Amino acid sequence: MAIVEVRTPLRRIALPVLAVLVSVGVWMSANGAAGVASPLPRAVVLAVVVASGTAVALARVRRWPLFAVAAVGWPLLAAWPIPAAASLLAGLWLRGRRRIVAYLAGAVLVTAIGVLVGWAAGGHRQITIATPGNVLTLFAWLVLLPLVIGLWTRARRDTVGALRDRAEQLEREQLARVEQARAEERARIAREMHDVVAHRVSLMVVHAGALEVTSADSAAVETASLIRSTGRQALADLREVLGVLRGAAGPVPPPGLSEVDVLIQESRTAGLRVDRHDEGIPRPLPATVGRTVHRVVREALTNVRKHAPDADTTVSLRYLSSGVEVGVRNGPAIGGSALPGAGLGLIGLRERVELLGGRLTAGPYGGGFLVRALLPTEEPE
Repeated sequence: MAIVEVRTPLRRIALPVLAVLVSVGVWMSANGAAGVASPLPRAVVLAVVVASGTAVALARVRRWPLFAVAAVGWPLLAAWPIPAAASLLAGLWLRGRRRIVAYLAGAVLVTAIGVLVGWAAGGHRQITIATPGNVLTLFAWLVLLPLVIGLWTRARRDTVGALRDRAEQLEREQLARVEQARAEERARIAREMHDVVAHRVSLMVVHAGALEVTSADSAAVETASLIRSTGRQALADLREVLGVLRGAAGPVPPPGLSEVDVLIQESRTAGLRVDRHDEGIPRPLPATVGRTVHRVVREALTNVRKHAPDADTTVSLRYLSSGVEVGVRNGPAIGGSALPGAGLGLIGLRERVELLGGRLTAGPYGGGFLVRALLPTEEPE
């Protein structure tokens, strides 16, 4: 990419620089500093100089003025820079064998006219451009060599362009294969999740429903109803996740701040003693911040249910001037057995909070445990 960025400005200034060099070269050639001095008036020489520079500068848009000035400038002034520039640009831009042959035929014709003019002028002019040896040498140096350089440069540029296009095509194909492999892997994961998790959760829901219908104990019926509704919600969430994995559904809008009370109510129904405490003036939060607050509360309450299900828990939400602070604190566990955990929930939660420019702390507090996240609500400058 850096090479392309460098080459683009160079190509933009190449013709203007070449136009200046040709103009200076034609002037020096006509004055004898780099060629045969011309006896023509300075006004004529200056006109050819200006025409040469202009023709080269506009060669990308109009090519015939460049060839016309070269055809006039060589017999008139024996100015070698303009035919050399014309041959170079002809090799770069003329496509097809017929056009190249036509250009060479035109160059031979102009050279022949120059020989006639040189014989007519005599002196140094005749020796320089009209003797056989010099004619062949000048034709080789001013026509053939620049033309070959232009053809070689164009062939190399076309080859590099073809290789670059091929590399880009291979990269696109590689990305397509990677995406296909990812899609196949997602489909495989979705099938395995459906076969294992969905089947077992469905059995759990069925047994909970049967227990709800057949049990005579009101507490057991209430517990079975909670298990059944929670299982159905888990199945619905699982279907949404599987749909995303299979690519058969659009993105599932995650819950936000408004669903925090639902989490608290579900935890109360499951037997947790949870209170909510808000500070500050409530205000709408950005969607990303609201979703992160929801995830902090959900992960913290899940950990409480696993490790301290009999502890008093407080969910606090404090609105600050430039952010919001959410905290979930539970007291010491009185008894009961803790459920196993992978220990990765808080790690992923900390990464999510830090992506928003926030800070998360989690650790023992007052004999219990505290999870607290500070989230900014303004975009960092």
